[in-house]
Amino acid sequence: MQRLKGAYGFVILVFISIVFFSCGTKKSLNDLPDLSSYALNEQPRITLNDTLFFKDKSSLRKNEFGQWELVAFGNNPYDLGNTIGVLTEELMVSQEDIFFEKVKTMVPSEFKQNLLRKFLIWYGRKMYLHVTEEYKAEIYGISKYGSTNNDLFGSNYLKTLFLHGAHDIGHALQDLALVGCSSFAVWGKNTPDGNLLIARNFDFYAGDDFAEEKLISFIQPEKGYKFMAVSWAGMIGVMSGMNEKGLTVTINAGKSDVPMLAKTPISLVTREILQYASTIQEAIIIAKQREVFVSEAIMVGSAIDNKAILIEMSPDNFDVFEVENSSKLICSNHFQSEAYKDDDNNIKAILESHSKYRFDRMEELLAEKDKVTPQKAVDILRNKEGLQDLKIGYGNEKALNQLLAHHGIVFQPSNKKVWVSANPYQLGEFVAFQLDSVFANANKKNSTLSLPLDLIEKDPFINSVAFNNYEKYKLERRKLELAIENKEPFDLEKLEAFTTLNPDFWEVYYIVGTYYYNNKNYKAALTKFEKALSKEITTVIDRENVEKYINKTKRKLNDS
Repeated sequence: MQRLKGAYGFVILVFISIVFFSCGTKKSLNDLPDLSSYALNEQPRITLNDTLFFKDKSSLRKNEFGQWELVAFGNNPYDLGNTIGVLTEELMVSQEDIFFEKVKTMVPSEFKQNLLRKFLIWYGRKMYLHVTEEYKAEIYGISKYGSTNNDLFGSNYLKTLFLHGAHDIGHALQDLALVGCSSFAVWGKNTPDGNLLIARNFDFYAGDDFAEEKLISFIQPEKGYKFMAVSWAGMIGVMSGMNEKGLTVTINAGKSDVPMLAKTPISLVTREILQYASTIQEAIIIAKQREVFVSEAIMVGSAIDNKAILIEMSPDNFDVFEVENSSKLICSNHFQSEAYKDDDNNIKAILESHSKYRFDRMEELLAEKDKVTPQKAVDILRNKEGLQDLKIGYGNEKALNQLLAHHGIVFQPSNKKVWVSANPYQLGEFVAFQLDSVFANANKKNSTLSLPLDLIEKDPFINSVAFNNYEKYKLERRKLELAIENKEPFDLEKLEAFTTLNPDFWEVYYIVGTYYYNNKNYKAALTKFEKALSKEITTVIDRENVEKYINKTKRKLNDS
């Protein structure tokens, strides 16, 4: 229920669309990268089977764990984008269709979809000024192979460009930072060899279908360093990645004011860092040159420096956070540097969201580990319990493993090794890759470029009754939410059975209580709301909402 936000935001969106659409959008709609100096490698894609493709030195293959492995070489930015597009065309079309189908589900009215389109074009009217010509050319090359079914922006290029800001725009307009990522870095006395190790969960959720086809990209651009990144087809930005120098980047959203103008998508800032920085200082210099439009913490790890730091960026502020007298760095969804000490948004995030809870849980789990290995790091990423191992229900955003992550990832920068989770969530196998090995073997006709001997096995939880019940719970929750939304009856036997699918989660009882309340069964509603209050509730706002319902329900009972 807490994710069903933003109703009032759409009213504001409509107003802005009507008033401002004509202001300053023409240049952005007509802007195109200059491709005149770029030549394309015209070699065709060779299909060996439905999971193995080649184009000259580049390749795309699907491994036995369901991950797509892309290796792409480019003679220039446009050629690189074109090669990626040729190899991943079907994947990109599928991802776009899934994404826009979700948009249509959220905004079913064609009239409102048109207003949304106008608003996004107005909102992103200056984005083209903040994206480098290099990345615009690469995006243009990819965009030629996108879906033709989604004409929300009028051209595939503009659509693909705007999709690179989808994370930021969603964060800005609906405060999706509340679904938060968790990351940590350890080195020195905290690892067996003293070398840096970094782990993170990327909790970006656009539906199970969207996360199904993970793309692990190994990119060799014309300029800069070779690098790897994990995301989805059509995305050149970086959410999690490492380059050939052992420099890593991951992003964690912070709490923002709603900006009135889109600037540089954060994923393109991290892409630039990964492509052109070899040390922490070089990464900081690049980040300082870019203007962003949401608050974001970038964890930068470096094999050369053998440590990690946080670059904390927002539209009006910038700072770097380094731990003192420690070889452990933790990041959730609030800022830690001096520049944000008195920031109202940051203070609110610490006090009201689940960021501090997850931060404390990481500290707790790391304190239990003597020397953190990749396996131990994965165990932490997969942890589903609350502080002091409290059972807080599956899907609770106070857990490190919220059972919705797009991916979990572990880096060992010193030897350029990385482990990437297979579906579902962080529960599948963590598949190992070594960057030098991948680029050296890109042309080999095998089914994977991974390192089978370094595989971290899947979580046994996948085969449990509890996991099966959680998957059922997600399906039943949506049915129940629709029944509440549409004021439709719901089978009472199924209603009570619903609570047994995820019995430690507060939200289960809150949703059932809401159904009873709306149907004037106040006695049953009060029982469920009080049960919800006895559980570990995710945020202060959620707790206040439950308490408000309890008071309302008691008044109804007293009046009857």
